[in-house]
Amino acid sequence: MESLGRHEDYGQEALTETHLVADPIEQFKLWLAEAEAADIYEPNAFVLSTVSLEGQPRSRTVLLKGVDQNGFFFATNYLSRKGQALSKNPKVSAVFGWYSIYHQVIIEGVARAVPSEDSDEYHNSRPHDSQVAAWSSHQSQFIENRDALDKQFEEALSKFENSDVPRPDYWGGYRIVPTRIEFWKGRSNRMHDRIEYFRTQQADGSFTPWEIQRLQP
Repeated sequence: MESLGRHEDYGQEALTETHLVADPIEQFKLWLAEAEAADIYEPNAFVLSTVSLEGQPRSRTVLLKGVDQNGFFFATNYLSRKGQALSKNPKVSAVFGWYSIYHQVIIEGVARAVPSEDSDEYHNSRPHDSQVAAWSSHQSQFIENRDALDKQFEEALSKFENSDVPRPDYWGGYRIVPTRIEFWKGRSNRMHDRIEYFRTQQADGSFTPWEIQRLQP
C-alpha cells in the first residue's frame, strides 16, 4: 500500500473535562458556534450513517437544520435510501468534522420522524426553489441523465410558478435523539483528547442523566 506520508501536528491545546459544560447539547452548540466563527464551509454539514434493509451500512452528508434539547433535526425524502433504512432501523450515527480547528463530534442515537406540523414549519421556511426540488426529485431512484433530472425540475417550477408550494407527504423532518455524544480534539503525536457523554433510555421512555468519561485515543 502506498503511504500518503502526511503527518500533521494538531497542536498542544488540551481538551479537559473542565473545559466542557455538563449538558452535551449545549456543548455542541458552543463548538458549532466556534466552527461558524472559523468560517468553516457548511459547518452544519454532517455524515449520517444508517443500515440498509439488507444490512449494508451507508453514509451520506446531510445538513443539520436545528438543534435543541429534543435532539438534532434534519429533513429528507421518506422514500430515499436513508428514509427506507430509518423506517426499519432508526439507530444512526452522525459525524461533524471540523478538522481545520481540530474538532470532531460523533453522535449516536435514534432518528424518528417529527410531527407533521414541525415538517410543515420547516418546509415553509425554505426558499421557493428548494421547496420545488422536494417535488421534482425522486430521491435515490435511477434516472437516465442530467437532462432528464433538469426537465423534472423545470416541470415542477412551472407547476408551482404562481402558487405556494405545499409539502409533499413523502418529505419531512427527522430528529436524532442522542444516547452518546463524543467530543474529539486533535493533539500532537496522535494522543488526541476524546471525551464522551452517554445516557440510557429507560422502559418508560425517559433517560438517565448524562454521564461523562474520557476515552483513550
